[in-house]
Amino acid sequence: MNTDELEKLIAKCLHDFYDRRTKRIQELKLKEFMSKKNPYLFRAIGTEKASEIVEDVLRAFISSSDEGMFGDAFFEPIAKLASGGVVAPSEGVDVAIETENRYMAIAVKSGPHWGNSDQLRKQNESFVSLRSRLYKIQKQFDAVIGHAYGQKKGNPKGKIYRNVSGQAFWTEITGDRDFYLKLITLIKDEPQKHKPEYKKAWDAAVNRFTGEFIRDFCFSDGRIDWEKLVQFVSEDKTLGNLKQKKLG
Repeated sequence: MNTDELEKLIAKCLHDFYDRRTKRIQELKLKEFMSKKNPYLFRAIGTEKASEIVEDVLRAFISSSDEGMFGDAFFEPIAKLASGGVVAPSEGVDVAIETENRYMAIAVKSGPHWGNSDQLRKQNESFVSLRSRLYKIQKQFDAVIGHAYGQKKGNPKGKIYRNVSGQAFWTEITGDRDFYLKLITLIKDEPQKHKPEYKKAWDAAVNRFTGEFIRDFCFSDGRIDWEKLVQFVSEDKTLGNLKQKKLG
């Protein structure tokens, strides 16, 4: 892939990322992300403005969502096209690169800290399942979790895959030691073309969610109803049912 082709691919992937990002925030519901944050902490540090709580929680939620979305919209298609690979014929595996002697199955992740123990176990099971389906091809099966950035490497104990990160990952699948640098350089000013539209969606979302927060979690005089907020985040509805049964 020459520089012009890579630059066009990067621009296309960024366009896709911002489209998904804008749609995500436009379709998001307040209670979808409000339950993710610690209301006791906000109370403890003296936060009393609804807009501050909304922006803080929304920013943390979107930041976490962005990481996975960016991997899907940016890193995954670039890894496939720049490596000359194809879409892998298995759920949980993104790219397949087949040579005369080796079948390389790659799960592309943004960074090295992408999953918990259950997710790592399921990823290994996806590789095992694909290896079983391909046993007749009589080639070395090379399962790889490729991190687009970072420095993690090695074969985890009890897993069939190996970790490859950052420069090492991009070099292995493209043959270009500087590919990881080209990716950041060729982004150029492309984000500036998309930021104004996203900023409008962000501001509209903050306004919308602030209004809903005031309606649902504030007293009529505007003060935050902390008990109501904590109940929403933490109340166990089954305890209420148990209490009703005991009273009955």
